Amino acid sequence: MANIKSQKKRILTNEKARQRNNSVKSELKTAIRAVNTAVEGADKDAAATALQAASRKLDKAVSKGVLHKNNAANRKSAISKKVNAL
Repeated sequence: MANIKSQKKRILTNEKARQRNNSVKSELKTAIRAVNTAVEGADKDAAATALQAASRKLDKAVSKGVLHKNNAANRKSAISKKVNAL
């Protein structure tokens, strides 16, 4: 454990940020899984709505600094290809 007061505060802040980031990443995985499930079920309408929701969550994660913009763009591209292939 750190001795410096400011470092003790940073440790607490970093833990809060870590938990928040894990929560956002978990939501992303769930949203992308919903798209993949709809694609496997060949349900075009459900896949399109799930794609829209997942894209919004990916953009939100980028704006919050959880993901890099290129990482989100690659993920969006991959799920878009799957939906468009239906």
